Amino acid sequence: MTTLPTSGRVVIQTTVGDIEVELWSKEAPLACRNFLTLALEGYYDGVIFHRVVPNFLVQTGDRTGTGTGGESLYGEPFDDEIHPRLRFTHRGLVGMANNGEQNTNTSQFFITLDRADELHGKHTLFGRVIGDTIYNVIKIGELELDENERPVYAPKIRQIKIVDNPFHDIVPRITAAEKQAQQLAREQMQREREEASKRKKGKKDSKLLSFGDDGEGDSDALQFKKKPIFRTDLVVSEPSKQTPDVPLVRTSKPKAKDPEIVRPDMDAVQEKEEEIPKLKKSKSSEVKTESDKRKGEFDRVEEEIRKLTRRRDSDSEDEKPAKKTRKGPSIIEQQNAKYQRGTAAARRASKKKDDSSSLSALERFRSKLQRVQIEDVDDADAPPEEEDETKGEEVMDVDDDVGWISHRLHFAKDDGQETSRAEHDYEVIDPRMRGAKAKEEEMERKRSKKDGHGYKPRPQGPRR
Repeated sequence: MTTLPTSGRVVIQTTVGDIEVELWSKEAPLACRNFLTLALEGYYDGVIFHRVVPNFLVQTGDRTGTGTGGESLYGEPFDDEIHPRLRFTHRGLVGMANNGEQNTNTSQFFITLDRADELHGKHTLFGRVIGDTIYNVIKIGELELDENERPVYAPKIRQIKIVDNPFHDIVPRITAAEKQAQQLAREQMQREREEASKRKKGKKDSKLLSFGDDGEGDSDALQFKKKPIFRTDLVVSEPSKQTPDVPLVRTSKPKAKDPEIVRPDMDAVQEKEEEIPKLKKSKSSEVKTESDKRKGEFDRVEEEIRKLTRRRDSDSEDEKPAKKTRKGPSIIEQQNAKYQRGTAAARRASKKKDDSSSLSALERFRSKLQRVQIEDVDDADAPPEEEDETKGEEVMDVDDDVGWISHRLHFAKDDGQETSRAEHDYEVIDPRMRGAKAKEEEMERKRSKKDGHGYKPRPQGPRR
């Protein structure tokens, strides 16, 4: 069965890699339009793959991550689109998920991991995974699962990028950027409300006792009597008579018959209590004065150190002019300048020497060449010598050519034979000419064969 042509392409960017999907928008327009619109609105951003069935399918598209949620573009579940030529025959096919009944499609979709004949006619098939991105789908199918077919570490859809949109009239209700801005605004408002509630509530001091007036429901709490705060060592009493602690609240009149009980003088206690803050203030002032004194000592020591440092710097500045009596470049700068001058002079001298030696050598060679040319002219004017009697004998070649500079190059006169022989031996081979020549020879051979044997038509078979 031939595969139907697709129209539309998206890239699902996940945490395990990209998944490239082609859409059958002509065969399943409702599902493809719903999928593309939700992708443009950013509905699938951050959605997890909540269900994985090994060797069967992987499922996603639910923002709640439970597998029971989802919404459609149309505001309600839309109908199935079953095409007779679109069947779940191999892995990498994308279909719409439903709740087990027909015509209940929303936003959830699945991708098959193998052939799934049991899904024929029950789910809308609207896309297919292409290229090597199918291995990212297989990677999701090999994740570790719990007992409810949920990945332990569920991958997420980062974003769905639309490469080719076949529906040019799609107008998203809200863009992904606007949706993200709204989400950020909601989170900011939530944080501000939490901070305001924390500031309003305040922090309760657990060290303080509650006396029942903090709330309405604490009216039946136990009532505790306040104990007076005073120092027993400040109470004036006779040393021989030690009295036990006496409660502040009188429950009955004191007995006159008990002369040993001595009650504290409340006026004296109040005066002592008033003196306590004064003592604290005086002690804190003493501590402050001590800290101020210590700080003043530190400041004085630092000032003395700074004075000594300035004095030392001034002494060193006074000594420096005595040492530096002359102005001008330093010794190192003088040595560097001297070295540079010396190297430049040596370079120029060596260059001049090389040029002079080269010129002198060239002049000697030129004079030698002129002298040899003059000797050759004299030899040419001299009469020819008689032939040696040992001309016919073999002469041994000796490499004693000391007069190589006087040699001349002579060529025999060309009468045209060598040139014609070279032109005859030089042949230019062109493969195209060779092919054309071969064709002409083949045509000539066929023509000669036809003329020599004649043309005989092919006999026809028998007829009824």
